[in-house]
Amino acid sequence: MRFEELLSEVGGFSWFQLRIVLLLCIPRIILPFHFLLHNFISAVPSHRCSLYPSENASTFYMDTERLKGSIPREADGSLSSCRAFLPQQSTNASEGPSALLPCQYGWVYDKSQLTSTTATEVRWDLVCDNKTQNQVLATYFFIGVTLGAIIFGYCSDKFGWKAMLLVLFVASAIFGTMSAFSVSYVMFAVTRTLCGVALTGMSIISIVLSLEWIDVKHHTFTGTIIGLSWNVGSMLLALVAYFIRDWRHLLLAVTSPCILAIISWWIPESVRWQVTNRHITKAHKQLLNCAKMNGKHQFISVYLQTISKITFAEDSIQNYSYVHLVKTPKMRRLCLLCVHRFGVALSYYGISLKISGFGVNIYLTQFIYGAIEVPAKCATYFALNKIGRRKGQAWSLIITASCCSLVLLSSPDSLKWIRTFIAVLGKGFSEASFTIAFLYTAELFPTVLRQSGLGYTSFMGRMGVSLAPLVIILEDIWSSLPSAIFSTAAILCGCTAFLLSETHNFRLPETVADVEQDK
Repeated sequence: MRFEELLSEVGGFSWFQLRIVLLLCIPRIILPFHFLLHNFISAVPSHRCSLYPSENASTFYMDTERLKGSIPREADGSLSSCRAFLPQQSTNASEGPSALLPCQYGWVYDKSQLTSTTATEVRWDLVCDNKTQNQVLATYFFIGVTLGAIIFGYCSDKFGWKAMLLVLFVASAIFGTMSAFSVSYVMFAVTRTLCGVALTGMSIISIVLSLEWIDVKHHTFTGTIIGLSWNVGSMLLALVAYFIRDWRHLLLAVTSPCILAIISWWIPESVRWQVTNRHITKAHKQLLNCAKMNGKHQFISVYLQTISKITFAEDSIQNYSYVHLVKTPKMRRLCLLCVHRFGVALSYYGISLKISGFGVNIYLTQFIYGAIEVPAKCATYFALNKIGRRKGQAWSLIITASCCSLVLLSSPDSLKWIRTFIAVLGKGFSEASFTIAFLYTAELFPTVLRQSGLGYTSFMGRMGVSLAPLVIILEDIWSSLPSAIFSTAAILCGCTAFLLSETHNFRLPETVADVEQDK
């Protein structure tokens, strides 16, 4: 008996599955709180050199004439952020142009919009020559995300997904709280990295565990609903950040929902995992609970022997590892996903981490970016049922690349509303590509290697995420260079998606043999 046949007997999509989906929306809401948090806790406000030691922030907007002889002007007329005239020469204009020096007494920051960020933290001052250290804080976090994709992909296959989800909730709460109380730059970088390790497991487990209990024809609907919870979190982040302008308080606020770890007790373990690992009694109990909640009372008469027949004589007793992802020809072909996921992640976060320069404040931009993803996901749901996963994945990336290219070609000064519209449109299509990627990857890998496969491809994707903040730094060399890199990566990886197999309306592969035989 195939597992899909057994699942249809207990109800492939009913009350039991709806409860799972709703419970798994909670960790998905928490994820953007941290994944996009860098936009706010590390934002760089307007700043200038202090004119004397311990100058108060209230003097930032002091008399312009007084600043005229102390702070030079940039080409656009704004005050220089990183240079000041020599103190002894600033009061005597008759001596001609004064020599410029880096800020001698630190910086004064504009606190009208942001009370404090990592860039303005006392003794850190991650601006001017140190601004790269501020931007790489996002990279440190995503390095943790990259490592977590490998660690928890393997651990979940070995120890079960429900147990790992509980561990991840607790770890995220601990490291998130430690980050808020960091006393040094190094401590903050380390704790944010560890927080990233924990949070990525929640991302992988939530999407896979929801699909494991649901029949094939409802996978697209489920993936869309789970994905919408990310958008809710993205919009909530903009709201929370708007009211909490201190970076330490904001970190505590977005970490506090992790106390909802108790919900893990109501999430059932994957019965596919239990059966393939010979936990037949536990699988039988889970299926009975599912049947009762879905009103399928005839299933109660099904015995353990019936369930044991859906195990696999050779595959279920074999210890699988990442090596098995490349042991057979068609499994090696799935490694193309690695390149594909790299482009999806790089383009998505490249757009998501760039929320300034569009003529509106960062809070509104973040909210708009989150809001546009809702119709993008809904459109993805209907499109996937029409054109399938493969074409949907490829074209969403190609259109994202086109939008990045148009932003690159548009004027940054006279066409801000057009740039904003194109950027929002590109964000919508990048979200569509990300939504499809999670669903598509989960359907391509067999049950015995699904979590390892997702961990491996997620690792490659997170490498793209880790590089996104570093690519943004390249705007100091040429303002359009980041957009050029993001669009190039998106179009190349979109083309690779055409080489993958279509999975729409096909049952999930359960063994490596199913993949090799195109079952």
